[in-house]
Amino acid sequence: MATIFVDNKPYEVKDGDNLLHACLSLGFDIPYFCWHPAMHSVGACRQCAVKQFRDENDTRGKIVMSCMTPAADGTRISINDPEVRAFRASVIEWLMLNHPHDCPVCDEGGECHLQDMTLMTGHVYRRNRLKKRTHRNQYLGPFINHEMNRCIQCYRCVRFYRDYSGGRDFNVFAAHDHVYFGRHEEGVLENEFSGNLAEICPTGVFTDKTLKRHYVRKWDLQTAPSVCIHCGIGCNTIAGERHGKLLRIRNRFNSEVNGYFLCDRGRYGYEFVNTERRIRHPLIKNELSGKFEETTQEDAISHLSGLLHYGAKVIGIGSPRASLEANFALRCLAGPESFYSGMSEKEHKIVLLMAEILQKGPAVSPSLSEVAKSDAVLVLGEDVTNTAPLLALALRQAVRQKTMAIAKKLHIPLWNDAAVREAMQNERGPLFIASTSATKLGEVSLSQYHAAPDEVARLGFAVAHEIDPDAPAVKGLSKEAEELSKNIALALSGAERPLIVSGGGCLSEAVVKAAANVALALCRTGRACRLSFTMPECNSLGVGLIGRAGVEEAFKAVKESKADAVIILENDLFRRTDRSLVDSFFDACRNIIAIDHIGNQTTSRAAVVLPAATFAETTGTLVNNEGRAQRFFQVFQSRDEVMESWRWLHNLLVLSGLPEAKKWSVLDDITASLAEELPVFGPAKDAAPPAGFRICKKKIPRQPHRYSGRTALTAGISVHEPKPPEDYDSPLSFSMEGYEGRPPSELIARFWSPGWNSVQSVGKFQQEVGGPLNGGDPGRRLIGQSQSKEGDYFSDIPGPFSVSEDEWLVIPLHHIFGSEELSIHAAGIAESAARPYLALNARRALALGLAEGDEVSLDFSGGRQCGLPLRIVPSLPDGVAGIPAGLPALSGITLPVTARLAPLKGKDG
Repeated sequence: MATIFVDNKPYEVKDGDNLLHACLSLGFDIPYFCWHPAMHSVGACRQCAVKQFRDENDTRGKIVMSCMTPAADGTRISINDPEVRAFRASVIEWLMLNHPHDCPVCDEGGECHLQDMTLMTGHVYRRNRLKKRTHRNQYLGPFINHEMNRCIQCYRCVRFYRDYSGGRDFNVFAAHDHVYFGRHEEGVLENEFSGNLAEICPTGVFTDKTLKRHYVRKWDLQTAPSVCIHCGIGCNTIAGERHGKLLRIRNRFNSEVNGYFLCDRGRYGYEFVNTERRIRHPLIKNELSGKFEETTQEDAISHLSGLLHYGAKVIGIGSPRASLEANFALRCLAGPESFYSGMSEKEHKIVLLMAEILQKGPAVSPSLSEVAKSDAVLVLGEDVTNTAPLLALALRQAVRQKTMAIAKKLHIPLWNDAAVREAMQNERGPLFIASTSATKLGEVSLSQYHAAPDEVARLGFAVAHEIDPDAPAVKGLSKEAEELSKNIALALSGAERPLIVSGGGCLSEAVVKAAANVALALCRTGRACRLSFTMPECNSLGVGLIGRAGVEEAFKAVKESKADAVIILENDLFRRTDRSLVDSFFDACRNIIAIDHIGNQTTSRAAVVLPAATFAETTGTLVNNEGRAQRFFQVFQSRDEVMESWRWLHNLLVLSGLPEAKKWSVLDDITASLAEELPVFGPAKDAAPPAGFRICKKKIPRQPHRYSGRTALTAGISVHEPKPPEDYDSPLSFSMEGYEGRPPSELIARFWSPGWNSVQSVGKFQQEVGGPLNGGDPGRRLIGQSQSKEGDYFSDIPGPFSVSEDEWLVIPLHHIFGSEELSIHAAGIAESAARPYLALNARRALALGLAEGDEVSLDFSGGRQCGLPLRIVPSLPDGVAGIPAGLPALSGITLPVTARLAPLKGKDG
């Protein structure tokens, strides 16, 4: 620790910090623009000036930039010296000379860091009477609005976009005093993290275009802490509602998970909540006409009473996108032996395999903050950018760790970002990627290896053998793979914090086992290896630990037993497995009850459809890829006849006369029953304070103290203010009334502090700026962090990949926009989503006489045919073809699968 003196008072701070970071962590208010806790210092804005003194006898001192000055032991500064206050006021004045001063119409109003800093410095009057400099704005795509005239040249946007997230289609262009931040020509921003510009920018240059369409003031949003449901990472979010619609998703800081950032799918995929395809009323299919008829909640339950009597045989199909509580409620209704995870059998087995490896293996499952500190990484079989975007963002920071030694040798403090990057140049740490085709993360890797899934696995097994000769050897490895395995083993063995990344992206158990072998080999040789698996969906790990098997086994159970009813929870089965199997299942069973919030192929085939609440309209728990149980909270009450999935199931439990119906009254009761019956979920009940939690006998308000217009919303009907609805499932209230202080980190519904209205106010909630939240970050780990060297190697190594001359292995190719089920219902995501195609490498396409865009017929081994336009993907290996994963038009195809290809002539695709 070091001792610094601020206005003649001593304070202890961490060694190695700069003065701005140290003073903000101590609670002092110093205005700043260009500095950011995740991107550190460049000294561009000159706003964070303080006065530094040589010693206690120095009365004159000198003005320095606090973000560029180390907080060395004995440093003496003044924040409130009159001269430095005048300097900061002059800086903000000239920064504002060309600003349009359009706060009343600016979308950033009420959350603007520029507003906060202007008030903090006391600048209230603009003296310049000259003509303002103006710029032409650009179209940047469906997510980001551009208003360049508000720019104060802090350089945050370009530093994040290019240096932090690796984008290349955005830059700064300057001539004389004209500085412009944008693209070389207008067009859609290509980076997967472009939406963060709306939070990174301290002014209103980059704003949320989806929120702009709705037009609402930020202080009129009712908000609640939530968790992103669009991949398995479990990023923490703040969801905002107004007029009964979800209008915005914003980042909620969690130092162990997403930190300060979100991917664009997580930020903009929320609009499915408001889609016209929402199911708003219970639907019962008329047996004569085959058409659905709307009914009420009471009538729907009454209709089901004949099916779900006491002793009725029920089969439950869960969902990896539904909460733990909803899945467990269905398990109780169907019974443990009749509950199925809702994933395909192949996916279910892979998820269970990954869970077992993480629970029993020696390698620790890392948080994203630990991933970013890794100094050597091997990615096996996963397109991380498209399956787990924030993990890819963390890996982009990891490649800098090894080369930080260059800056340390030159005695450059790591917070001096510009100097560190200048010293490092283009040097990168060891990142090796072995995948089925080129990935975007490959641009920062040392080496890429593209092969069929079995060959990727064989490379991983070979790396494990090179690290530890006791690991099984691989026979028949190519010279290229053999040489690469030695290089990878050497880099991983020489690292202090090696990391292995894999997952179920290519649906290969062999790849997962190979990753486990590499991690075990490193642990056995004394390296503290970490092993990160991606999970297909937001609760894949959670439902995998609850369910006994996949959907194919459920179909067999339906055929083998005379079930009275089958209940499908928030799941479109046509996305899970072969269409013919799903069709046979629906043909074999008439009494199918679907609980879901958006109409899909499964709900259209059901006999009864019950309208479920989305994540924004219910409370529940999800388990992310590292085994962290996290609670998301209801943002607003659903309208019409919509009800939470677990409440529908509780009503059905009452019909069935099962004992759980009497034990449960609120969500906490289900979570407690889950923890009691399945001990692995024990920590989940502590993922957030219970519904009875109060501070000073008060709930935590969802609405900010500036919230306005509650009465005005219904003034056309009545001037009497309606009573706010009650929330019996959480310690949050649907009003402004409640505890006004700082709640526990799990219940933070917004980041706000006096004088800090923008997202920068998060620093007031942290133990230190950039560090964990006060009281610890949200979530509880289900999987332990203990590490041993015990464990057995997997020895079932696949043979060399081969297919017959006229057959191809068709594999899934993931896309950040389009491959996920719910986000594609958002207009901006749908606009950016991939279109159906068949991918081949150029050499094999030429051999078939095909060119880009030609129609190709696929004849699958199950008998299904389809026609797709050809896309040339040079990195695909011979014998391997690819189609986009998850697209609705390609549902019902089980991947990977063998198929025959032929040019399609005279047919519709």
